[in-house]
Amino acid sequence: MNVFRMPVSMAVLGATLAITGAAAQPASAHPDPVPLRALAAGTGVRIGTAVDMAALADDTTYRRTTAREFNSVTAENVMKWESVEPTRGTYDWRPADDLVRFARAHGQAVRGHTLVWHNQLPGWLTTGVADGSIGARELRGILRDHITKEVKRYKGRIYQWDVVNEVFEEDGSLRNTIWLRELGPNYIEDAFRWAHAADPKAKLFLNDYNVEGVNAKSTAYYDLAKRLRAAGVPVQGFGIQGHLAIQYGFPGLVAENLARFEKLGMQTAFTEVDVRMILPVTEEKLATQATYFRGLLDACVQARRCTSFTVWGFSDKYSWVPGVFGGQGAATLMDEGYGRKPAFAAVGEGLGGASLNSR
Repeated sequence: MNVFRMPVSMAVLGATLAITGAAAQPASAHPDPVPLRALAAGTGVRIGTAVDMAALADDTTYRRTTAREFNSVTAENVMKWESVEPTRGTYDWRPADDLVRFARAHGQAVRGHTLVWHNQLPGWLTTGVADGSIGARELRGILRDHITKEVKRYKGRIYQWDVVNEVFEEDGSLRNTIWLRELGPNYIEDAFRWAHAADPKAKLFLNDYNVEGVNAKSTAYYDLAKRLRAAGVPVQGFGIQGHLAIQYGFPGLVAENLARFEKLGMQTAFTEVDVRMILPVTEEKLATQATYFRGLLDACVQARRCTSFTVWGFSDKYSWVPGVFGGQGAATLMDEGYGRKPAFAAVGEGLGGASLNSR
């Protein structure tokens, strides 16, 4: 579901890390409202965003808004395998390191995304499996080494990891990926055990789209999590991406879905929230979009163990949606000029109300 632009070098980012949230207010004739991160204080829910590292380096308004509004950040691309190990044995950690430094400078926590996925894999790996030069036994060792190396590098600096991403089809069957075909279903259990060994304190998540409510796909995750936890596998969280579209209606039974995972002793999180619409934008569509953002947020802040609410980018200027869904867009909290939409206000109001009625 989440297919994104490739990252670029972050060589110029180092000079920006001294910017503080207080010094990072954009010029405006009117005072800014209370930042989202301040409204979230006391709710028990971190408010986060995915970060486009090219935009962070090159766009001052983007950088300042990221620092001001959010207390959690997720790498949009730069922690994915094709980015960190583009050629076998040759690593490029610089953009991911830059994000971690930026977060530390601005008092932000970091979500790690993602360790095991069937997309955005390095070409050397997929080609090697396809031509038979990498067999199943070697592939398992490669996966173990990848997870161990990346998680250890950021040990103590990442509070949640999306360990396995998008492993089920809509009907609840396991997705036919390179990992399932070559390693069998036990790769999921292995991935969690390896990640936990590399950083025992990080919370480890399953993550997927179209699992907001109770359906065949989310039930497959519930059954998997229940089975793995009973076997002592450190599956500690369930991540709901939250890529919605107003033309399809708001998902039902969201609160009930969160509750059943939490009854297993797991944390929950909304990890990649955006709400797209068929263009052109209208006031009516924006109003509906706001109710969708607020619906997911309310479910999170009212749940007992929902720990973070992350939007998948906050400005339409850098949204992935138009490049994937033809004729659709306007999916984030702010327009291309960083104007705040009704959805931005709805999220702020939801967080503010939650602060007054802390869980």
